[in-house]
Amino acid sequence: MFRLLLYIIGVFLTSLGLFFMIIYFNLLTNGYSFLDFVKFISRRIEIWFILIGIILIVLSLERWIKNELLLRHHLKLARKTNL
Repeated sequence: MFRLLLYIIGVFLTSLGLFFMIIYFNLLTNGYSFLDFVKFISRRIEIWFILIGIILIVLSLERWIKNELLLRHHLKLARKTNL
């Protein structure tokens, strides 16, 4: 249940950060240079939500990824021993 909550919060934060990033792209049409845009966007807390959200998603899927890799490893070993 805890991992599901982490996943939901991670998806929410990532989508919120991407939403604001798309909105901030309008600054480029108002005459901001790309360097000014990067400086502005790096100072905004909403953009850090993307990084935090991705970290939460990876942490919530950590066990699943580990089990998936373990299953693939066992399948490779089973194929080698059957030959």
